[in-house]
Amino acid sequence: QLPWDGVLIALVMILHGKPPRAVRAMVERAFPAMPFVNEVLIRGGAVLGDPVNCKNLLEDEQAILVFPEGARGGGKVWGKRYQLQRFGRGFMRLALQTRAPIVPVGVVGGEESIVSVYDAKRLARIFGMPYFPVSPWLPFLGPLAYLPMPVKFHIRFGEPLRFDGPHDDEDAEIDRKVERVKDSIADLLAEGLAERKGVFR
Repeated sequence: QLPWDGVLIALVMILHGKPPRAVRAMVERAFPAMPFVNEVLIRGGAVLGDPVNCKNLLEDEQAILVFPEGARGGGKVWGKRYQLQRFGRGFMRLALQTRAPIVPVGVVGGEESIVSVYDAKRLARIFGMPYFPVSPWLPFLGPLAYLPMPVKFHIRFGEPLRFDGPHDDEDAEIDRKVERVKDSIADLLAEGLAERKGVFR
């Protein structure tokens, strides 16, 4: 369950942005340690999801792609697809600190591209991964079970959200702001799911 949705968001912003805009994706600490995967992500402009990295890039007025669910979102099983998991607070604190707007994005299709029916947490710990998805096509297809399905992705961008207040505010106040972002993304996902004609078209 690699972040193909992040790759496509970056591609859309370059090919269809007005004006075109490069985006730097923040990735989990486990990915830069994975052979081959790390090289692909870094060459694609991804950077380690570290607050200092992110703050420096935002202050340089670069666009940052953040997945606030973190590994909780990337390792979802089939039964939890399109159910947003708990968001972290770090992205909101950085947005407040750098006065950066937050543009919510809803991606429909990504959660059907690589299907997982079980997260093998013990194997994930052994391999130093945030999650270890188990495909329903195992063992029949072997490694091919982890190739992405040819699903149609639908990407929606919401209106920019701007927040005021101290970045070191109490958690409860930050959580209220985070919920606004989460609700906006949930609305974009609901619209995308309602309008698509099928998973493969």
